[in-house]
Amino acid sequence: MHRRTFLASLAAVAAAPFGPLRADVPASRLILLGTAGGPTPKKRASAPAQIIVVGDRGYLIDCGNGVARQMTLAGVFRTLRHIFITHQHSDHNADYGTLLLLEWGDQLKTRVDAWGPPPLARMTKLFLEMSAADVDVRMRDEGRPPLAPLVHPHEIHRGGVVMKDDLVTVTCAVVPHPLVPLALAYRFDCPDRSIVISGDTAPGDALVRLATGADVLVHEALWLPGAPGAPGSALRTHILNSHTPVEDAGRVATRAGVKTLVLSHLVPTDALPPDADLIAAARTTFAGRIIVGKDLLEL
Repeated sequence: MHRRTFLASLAAVAAAPFGPLRADVPASRLILLGTAGGPTPKKRASAPAQIIVVGDRGYLIDCGNGVARQMTLAGVFRTLRHIFITHQHSDHNADYGTLLLLEWGDQLKTRVDAWGPPPLARMTKLFLEMSAADVDVRMRDEGRPPLAPLVHPHEIHRGGVVMKDDLVTVTCAVVPHPLVPLALAYRFDCPDRSIVISGDTAPGDALVRLATGADVLVHEALWLPGAPGAPGSALRTHILNSHTPVEDAGRVATRAGVKTLVLSHLVPTDALPPDADLIAAARTTFAGRIIVGKDLLEL
């Protein structure tokens, strides 16, 4: 996309209203930190991650490679309070522990709760053990508090309400993503709107139910003509069985009655058609607002 056109689209997104909000209630900010799909680094976009910020609290969904830098570029690095992992694939969890360590190496002194499928608790424990030498030196050298007591992992085994505080209620649903044992989508009901993050998923009824009536659905999107892997290969079979073509993302949005569909986790990231083609494909099945996700785009 031409730079001037892209900047104009950002301005239009930022200006779009999501309804009235009382002056004493903080508005939610949704920032797409990384919109690529797949386990390898991409030239066009960063690894999967997004954050919802309400007031001074950041609710991070997924921790792809480079998430700490993306949070810094977005100006939200010091907001982290909760982490939600959609599933245990490396493009979604590679920097989970690294983010915690880097946050602690900056100014982190407050509790961080992490939520996701097993083996999240063991992953956390092993990362803290691996980092013990560095943590010990910095505690003695720089006067930092211990890291381990600040990190609280919670393993999710089924759909339902995940957590609720005075600003946000988080609910999850189990979605199909073979051969991953457990993959989750999350819904964030904020003071001003509801936001759903699909995670990696094939089309399914559970996500439709979770997203029903939501203001924003951030849905993974596969451009089928460019699907990776040779026909009949294991990679192509995985891609087709485990992900959602753009047109089907539109169908999910229509069935759920959402207002805005955001296409993200875009595959193949470095060989996508123009945004207009992606929007046209989604438009065949969804009549609402459609946005092609870009790194650091705020909605």
